[in-house]
Amino acid sequence: MPTELSRPKSGLWRDRLRLAGGYGALGVLAAAGQAPLGWWPLSLVALAALFRALPLAAAPRAWGGRLWLAGTGYFGAALFWIVEPFFIAPEIHGWMAPFALIFMAGGMALFWAGAGWMAARAAAGRARLIALAAALVLLELLRGLVLTGFPWAMLGHGLIGTPLMQLAALTGAGGLSLILLLAALLPQLAIGLGKRAAGALAAVALGSALWLWGATRTELPPDRDQVVRLVQPNAPQDEKWREDNIYRFFTRLLDLSAEPASPAPDLILWPETAVPFLLEHAGDGLWMMADAAAAHGPDTLLGFGVQRLEGGRYFNSLALMDTEAEVLDIYDKHHLVPFGEYVPLIGPLLPPGYAGFAAQQLRGYSPGPGPVLLDLGPLGRALPLICYEAIFPRHLRSAARPDWIVQITNDAWFGELTGPYQHLAQARLRAVEQGLPLLRVANTGVSAVIDARGDLVATRDLGVTGHLDAPLPSALPPTLYARFGDWPMIALLLALFGGAALAGRVRRA
Repeated sequence: MPTELSRPKSGLWRDRLRLAGGYGALGVLAAAGQAPLGWWPLSLVALAALFRALPLAAAPRAWGGRLWLAGTGYFGAALFWIVEPFFIAPEIHGWMAPFALIFMAGGMALFWAGAGWMAARAAAGRARLIALAAALVLLELLRGLVLTGFPWAMLGHGLIGTPLMQLAALTGAGGLSLILLLAALLPQLAIGLGKRAAGALAAVALGSALWLWGATRTELPPDRDQVVRLVQPNAPQDEKWREDNIYRFFTRLLDLSAEPASPAPDLILWPETAVPFLLEHAGDGLWMMADAAAAHGPDTLLGFGVQRLEGGRYFNSLALMDTEAEVLDIYDKHHLVPFGEYVPLIGPLLPPGYAGFAAQQLRGYSPGPGPVLLDLGPLGRALPLICYEAIFPRHLRSAARPDWIVQITNDAWFGELTGPYQHLAQARLRAVEQGLPLLRVANTGVSAVIDARGDLVATRDLGVTGHLDAPLPSALPPTLYARFGDWPMIALLLALFGGAALAGRVRRA
């Protein structure tokens, strides 16, 4: 019988391709838990199969390679919306789309590879699997920090919308990822003890207990007396800034804002970069907006996304104004999108057309000073977030606790298949983590009122023009996660990883 050394190279390459395809396919299936599918049971099965397929005695390099293949499949499937911005102007940027997806998926998969290498290096036998689960979650949290961070498509995001999501009030997204991995891992751990059925039952019992706890976490304080209107103009990105469309969409915003309602809204919110002018060069624009707000009463406030210029620098901002066209407060986005709103390192050297997809005419945005609270009088204090700032839990932990969170965004950049829904899911998770309601107003959708448990109180679907009126939900008391962030979870993960490494050393001895 020919050995591996005596086999033809063509046979070796076929085996390697088969291996790569198998691990990549498991990664793709694991991504089925992400929105909008939300098929978390399939994700659970795929992760269990991945744990089963890993050779326990393989070298750390081999584990790292296998996890990189699975991670590439996972992130390729979960993040394929990343190609959408390149097709806003396909004749210019379309050729870059496949390279962006390949590099993004392969780059994110390096965190999975690092987790595989760490686990195989530290532990032996089935203890490696425990170390792998801990390392995967640790590096997921690290992914939110490296190179400004990108904590999108965490494994635990597949549990958003289930009662298990409530666990994030204690642990953040890391706890959801760990629960999913442990549930996939327990049957495999039990195989070595000859008790596979017992391991499966333990996984079911763990999930059921946490599911029941989340399902019974239902108490919420009464809504506030104020009503908020979210305006969704539904301006497609490839049409939004065309000269013949600019004022058509602006007029649509005005008409939707002034439309009568009972009770009348106390606050009107427009999405990110909603207006077709710089704040400093508004002309009669602010007065037109003030008139639309005043249709509901002299005390109505209007918050809107706007670009502004100060000291030769451009900012992506949220401004708050009254019915006298006076700008009361401004928040400047501080966590900008690399290559979307600025080009790292070499941005100042580039011509205007290459300053980022979202700021091509402005040579890129400048970051604001950081998180602030907007004082809205009877409506309380709001923490503003612009677009993808909502995917970073650390930006919501301010010294003074807000009464609610507002996110303005333009998800038209993300297409219509998966990106907007995944972005919405993460906004729901932020609400649970902080115990705060979140108002989300999006250009093309999905606009939503989210209560402090992460439930969708009211929504305006993707691709729909209109407005959404709803009472302002109240906040819950500060959660454990709001007080301590990821630190308790990090301590638990380090203890789990260290325990697995120690068990592996005992096994070797």
